[in-house]
Amino acid sequence: MQGKTGFTVWFTGLPGAGKTTLAKLLEASLRQQRLSVERLDGDEMRHHLTQGLGFTREDREENIRRIAYVAASVTRVGGAAIVAVISPYSQSRNDARGQIGNFVEIFVRCPLSVCAERDPKGLYAQAYRGEILNFTGVSDPYEDPLKPEVIVDTDQESPQHSLGKIIGYLQAKHFL
Repeated sequence: MQGKTGFTVWFTGLPGAGKTTLAKLLEASLRQQRLSVERLDGDEMRHHLTQGLGFTREDREENIRRIAYVAASVTRVGGAAIVAVISPYSQSRNDARGQIGNFVEIFVRCPLSVCAERDPKGLYAQAYRGEILNFTGVSDPYEDPLKPEVIVDTDQESPQHSLGKIIGYLQAKHFL
């Protein structure tokens, strides 16, 4: 990635909104451009980096703090960090932005009803039955970003259209 500035693309949104799908598409696109890329997926991070943390507000904030640290390290050495995590609290995302610097927030916007209908892991159904506590969007809040750099509406746009909006922004800001 010689001559290019490192950056982090931070996907945030409700569970099932399409964060991981878009992160994987962006990763493939950036790799085709021969960029150094590290994708940090929420589920994988919980398995490898933040195992043992629960879903209280404090644990979620610590989860985001740790992921932001890794993303900042990737960004600092000139790589592209792609983060796909719910990150439900505005303050945690703002803290990550401050720590990372070159931070592009992507709001993966999708109505709760559509996310629950998609329910790729069956988690919404469990949350509605009361089997999962502190579930974002059901029994725990999600704070919409106030000023994301890009908003994608995954209930209305194809993944390729959303990816095009993200790539266009990165090009306009000279990250690509």
